[in-house]
Amino acid sequence: MAVLKVIEVLASSKTGWEDAAKNAVKTAGKSLKAIRSVYIQEQSAVVEDGEIREFRVNAKITFEVLED
Repeated sequence: MAVLKVIEVLASSKTGWEDAAKNAVKTAGKSLKAIRSVYIQEQSAVVEDGEIREFRVNAKITFEVLED
């Protein structure tokens, strides 16, 4: 039986929410192995001068706890 753990991360992108989600998984993957899924809990954006400048996501990443 697999044991799974969920962490919450915040990530951003200048180009879109999908890219922000990819950044969350890519960055988390540098220190976590066996990532199983990502759940985007919230999306937000920074607006300056009437334009969206940054897209942000609050993501929950699920990964398997591996035994040594």
